Amino acid sequence: MDIVLRNNLILITTSFETLNSEWMREFLNKHTRGMLFLEKSVLVFRNETLQEVRENFIRKLSEHHAKTHDFNHEFFLRSMLKFGTQPIKIELNKLEEPEVVQVHLYAYDKNTVLISLDSPNEWVTNYLRSQLEVYVERGTDISMVIDVSDYKAKARFDRALNKRHILHYQIQYTYDNHFMSKLYSDFASYSFGNLAQECELDEKKQFYTILECPVGASQDALKKSYKKLTKVYHPDKIIHEAPHMVQHYTQKFQLLREAYEALRVVS
Repeated sequence: MDIVLRNNLILITTSFETLNSEWMREFLNKHTRGMLFLEKSVLVFRNETLQEVRENFIRKLSEHHAKTHDFNHEFFLRSMLKFGTQPIKIELNKLEEPEVVQVHLYAYDKNTVLISLDSPNEWVTNYLRSQLEVYVERGTDISMVIDVSDYKAKARFDRALNKRHILHYQIQYTYDNHFMSKLYSDFASYSFGNLAQECELDEKKQFYTILECPVGASQDALKKSYKKLTKVYHPDKIIHEAPHMVQHYTQKFQLLREAYEALRVVS
């Protein structure tokens, strides 16, 4: 484990085994609402109501780090507590082959979706709850029922499912032949028994997700979102940044143009 104290955050680089330890899981489980999941890391933001939980975590973290590296725990702890208001980023120190987790989707109708796992997985469940909690009607450790009755909820649901790599896990979403036709009944003119047309609908759904709009959004909503996002991701804005960042922005910009061109005719 390595810990770097930066001006704007506490960066912890560690193994998945340590990330999965009881004391670290306990801290992260309590911060689900204020946690951002990235491809191989999580970013935990400050929560005033959980300040005591945060301080206890920092103490345990300092003890673990000091024991591993054989130095004075109290001195390091005082330094860490000075960063008590900053976000905490926990990053995996190596990318192992991700473990595949299947997440099953079932649409009762266009307003209600059941999300279920074959077995409990706190990381995947916490990710889904962090994205969808406001729309969760009920749930267990392996399932949750989501209310997607309005456009905002559907757009949020689409964005949540668009992320497939959570820390050590690769998520595979599975659903039956009726899922798309039930959930996206705005496309009732499609024959969902035809696999090619079902794939075509799935592709259109991805275009809406890229534009951060709900499926079936109006022409005006698509145009407004497209203009906003192209301003954010225009490559000229970061021309002097690292090459991989320029490449990322260029790819995102191209995806936005492709999605808008595909949808502005059919909306």
